[in-house]
Parts: sequence; structure tokens; C-alpha cells
Amino acid sequence: MKLNGVQDIVLQTPETQREIFEFVFEDTLLALSFVANIALAGLTILFIVAMARGVTDPRTKLIVVATMLISIVSISSYTGLTSGLTLRFIEMPAGHPLAGEEVLTMWGRYLTWTFSTPFILLVLGMIAGSNLTKILTTCAMTIAMCVTGLAAALTTSSYLMRWWWFVLSSTFFLVIVYVILVDWTREAERTGTSDLFTKLKILTVVGWFGYPILWALGVEGFALLEVWMTSWGYSVLDVITKYIVTVLIVLYVIDEPETITADADYGSTLKGVGAPADD
Repeated sequence: MKLNGVQDIVLQTPETQREIFEFVFEDTLLALSFVANIALAGLTILFIVAMARGVTDPRTKLIVVATMLISIVSISSYTGLTSGLTLRFIEMPAGHPLAGEEVLTMWGRYLTWTFSTPFILLVLGMIAGSNLTKILTTCAMTIAMCVTGLAAALTTSSYLMRWWWFVLSSTFFLVIVYVILVDWTREAERTGTSDLFTKLKILTVVGWFGYPILWALGVEGFALLEVWMTSWGYSVLDVITKYIVTVLIVLYVIDEPETITADADYGSTLKGVGAPADD
């Protein structure tokens, strides 16, 4: 299929799933942005299985399993994108730079983030020594962030409404960032995991800021980037915030340091962490 100017952005008529699949593989760069993540997610799963065979502590096992689930979700989701199952062409509303044209929307990526990001936050919260209530609250916030982000991508009734969904999603995102940078940083200092947590929070937070930026610059927002550019941007960010972060976590916890195993409470690393300070 040959489309002039915006070949890998726009199709003029609705397409079947098979045609979408063929369209993806006609664009080598777009296809590679999916396939590369399937390969990396698979390698990460194998790495975790190989490295964590000797883990015996229940709390450490929970962290390891949660990190592995991040890649399990990713490999499933990227397979959906590669097959065309979770791709869709939608007509952009009036006011959008590509108004009236049908644009490829990778809505399956939002499935990846909805199901994988809570596991990332679960692990970060446990390493920081946060309490279960705060961990579950941030997980709920990230689900809200991803769902409203999906709404922004799929809304075709109004360009303004797309951006309103984007603002809502970004608001939830900023709440999560605050918890990571402020609350969990303070708790990590008290539990003795601040060295690892500092590395993880930098990779995670800096990487996560890239997602809304790519959304705004890509075809879903101002359409300054082509689809394959946006897709590769998301894929690179996934590599940083999922696989690299996972490797760092596993390499740290497999030695079962006291800062990870010191307490039986799965919501807190050390006794007293998260408890109100004395007046």
C-alpha cells in the first residue's frame, strides 16, 4: 500500500485486522519497534528465572515475581500490537492537525501500561519500605492514569476533549511522581535502600516523563512525529523503565540483603517504617 507524504501515519479507509498486520510489516521500523520488545521481554524473563533460582525469602520472592510479571505483561501486549489485534485506525476530530484522516492508534500500549505499571510501583514501594496502603493507592492512581490516557487516544468527538483526558491523565501521573520523589525517597533513607532506590527512581521518573511528551508530539497530539518515531520512542522508554529497572532490582534482591528481608510484614521493609513520628 502506497500513501504519499504520510505513508506510515494515515490510511484512507478502515482496514481489517489482517490488513493492519500487513501494514505493520510493510513499515520495517514500526514492526521492529514491536518485535524488539518481544525479544527483550523474553530475555528478561529468562534472566529473572536463571538468577532467582536460589531465592528463599518469601518477601524477596514476591519482589522477584512482581518484576517478572512486568515482562510477562509486556511480551503479551507487544504480541498483540505485532499481530494487529490491538491496533486501530481512528478518524481525527476537527482541530487536530490531521483532522478528517484516519490515524493508526496503538491502543494496546495502554494495556501494557495499565497492567505492568502497578507491578513496577509495587516493587518500588516495597524496596522503599512503604506501607501497603500507600502502595495500593499509587497502583490505583497509575491505573487511572493509563485508562484516562487511553480515553485521550480514542476520543474522536472533540479535539479539546482529547486534551482534557490528557490533562486528567497527567494529573494522576504527577501524584505518582510526588509519592516516588518525596514520600518513598524519605522512606528509602530510613530503611537503608536509598542507594538502589535513587537509581530506580531516576530511571523510572525520567523515563515516565517521556511518555506524555511523546503523546503530545506524536500523531495523537500535535502530529509532529510519524507513527514509527512515536512507537520507537515508547519502545525505548519501555526498555529503560521495565527491563533495565528489572535487571537492577533482581541483581540487588537475589542476595537477600537485610534491608529486603528484615520484616515479615510485606508492606514494610523494617518495623516502624511508615509509622507516625513521635511528637
